[in-house]
Amino acid sequence: MNYIKKVIKELRLSLINSLPVKVANQLPFGALTNKQRWSIGIYIGESPVDLATPKNVKNPVLTRRDVTDVRAEFVADPFMLKVEHTWVMFFEVLNQQPYRGEIALATSEDGMNWKYEQIVLAEPFHLSYPYIFEWMNDYYMIPESNEANAIRLYKASHFPSEWCFIGNLLTGLQFSDASIFHYAGKWWLFTETNPQGNFDTLRLYYAEELLGPWLEHPKSPIVEGDAHIARPGGRVVVTHSQIIRYAQDCEPEYGTQVRAFEITELTTTTYQEREISQSLLLSPTGSGWNGAGMHHIDPHFINEGKWIACVDGRG
Repeated sequence: MNYIKKVIKELRLSLINSLPVKVANQLPFGALTNKQRWSIGIYIGESPVDLATPKNVKNPVLTRRDVTDVRAEFVADPFMLKVEHTWVMFFEVLNQQPYRGEIALATSEDGMNWKYEQIVLAEPFHLSYPYIFEWMNDYYMIPESNEANAIRLYKASHFPSEWCFIGNLLTGLQFSDASIFHYAGKWWLFTETNPQGNFDTLRLYYAEELLGPWLEHPKSPIVEGDAHIARPGGRVVVTHSQIIRYAQDCEPEYGTQVRAFEITELTTTTYQEREISQSLLLSPTGSGWNGAGMHHIDPHFINEGKWIACVDGRG
């Protein structure tokens, strides 16, 4: 039976790859499994843990059907920034032809209506989770590249469309969904590292400088043996009063929902966190584009009492 399923999948991919890109990306979602039906939406709310679909937005705002330069199986893992008057979003596109993830760009003037632009970063290995951030007037990206057994840092040579690799932050493990932030004069980084694909081990590293050297925190692994709360699920939010980390709940399966945790103590020797009461921040709705699961969030402060976030979901 597994052999027959494999042959059917190979025949389907062969058929799709023989079609023009626009036609291939218009194939019905019914041809995909639940794990392949990822798309991207926009949420707004009063805080980074109180967010929902805005009334004036029809989610999802980006799907594989918007991709025009490759044959896309899905879009997922969005990160965005507002640069001057334009929102830019980077996200994974699963390119069917090499069957690996690549990083794409979309733009928006209002954060609600998005235009797909192009693939901006591709490697001979899978890329996803393009964690984008600005530091000292430069733009950096840390996409997941666990097939390379490294956390790789890229810098924009011509933002937002051209990127160059400038070095490895860490090597030697299968690092998943590295999430970096700056706090109290230091850099901090969460990443999931279980090589068995159980998504249950969260490690924490810190450094004085962005390029390191990076040291593992003495309390690391922060989470071990718990797939409900280990794998990072989006940007770490640092406000004047809180540090919030988001975690993918990967039980009973990968990409089920997103939980939120407030980090209450963080030094080079100590670590404490607590789950926030609105902990099931993103959860499956039971129908539509996010009916089967959600696993990612990137919130941004707009003004007092208003936040915007890009999220993803599978139907």
